[in-house]
Amino acid sequence: MTVSPHPAATHHLPGFFTAPGETDVLMVVTAVFLGAAIVAFGILFLRLHSLPERIAHKTHKVQFEIVAVLGLIALFTHMHIFWVIALLLALVQLPDFGGPLGRIAGSVEKMAGIEPGEGADEVPGEESAGARPGEATAEGPHENASEKSRRDGGAATTSTPEPTGRHKELSHA
Repeated sequence: MTVSPHPAATHHLPGFFTAPGETDVLMVVTAVFLGAAIVAFGILFLRLHSLPERIAHKTHKVQFEIVAVLGLIALFTHMHIFWVIALLLALVQLPDFGGPLGRIAGSVEKMAGIEPGEGADEVPGEESAGARPGEATAEGPHENASEKSRRDGGAATTSTPEPTGRHKELSHA
């Protein structure tokens, strides 16, 4: 059965016209191309959007977390200024203040006679770590190191003389 074209149609039809009941190849090719183009554009957009975070991660920047948060804010708010700030932070090397401050803290702990890194555990001169000033502890409210060592059966561990009279309040807190 052959189908004759409409009498008003031209005698030579273009090749992209599909006969009734057959698959439209041009539409299928266009749909596949459009789907692939959308996926490729999405991947390109997300790769470009995460560029500051990848730069900061690759160069081991201190401000990596800030760059990552700014990138997420820019992604969800569509405000490009956050992405620009993240890119600038990823490209700029901030000075490392933690290293010298850590060395200073270690030296101060060593001068105080505390093992480096253990300075926050115990404050010298307090009866116990959890006791408030003026509060009695299990050993007693005014027990000094020599009394404690006699009670425990050992020698005194401190070589500094114990203050007599009133206890001096710590003023650094």
